[in-house]
Amino acid sequence: MVNIGGATLGRFTFEPGWRWSETVKTVVHTDTCQVNHLGVCVAGTLTVQMADGNQMTINAGDAYSIPAGHDAWVEGGGTYVCYEVMSAAEFAKPA
Repeated sequence: MVNIGGATLGRFTFEPGWRWSETVKTVVHTDTCQVNHLGVCVAGTLTVQMADGNQMTINAGDAYSIPAGHDAWVEGGGTYVCYEVMSAAEFAKPA
């Protein structure tokens, strides 16, 4: 992570098989991710499922905004890599 003025830029790398509800949930102790995300994907594919069941897929080259209240997982055999500006300092920390 890098701090630039009042913003924090973070690079996240998730390997094939990574799933928020199987990894980060055990740290933050919430049923879904309660962080809003704003970023850009540079490699791989991530599926995001909202608590209401709606899904979105994020692919390399996509910019994204994900509201709180979701699960997410890496699709396929490629590593997912993204840069985030909104949630980098908050991700994977207990509430």
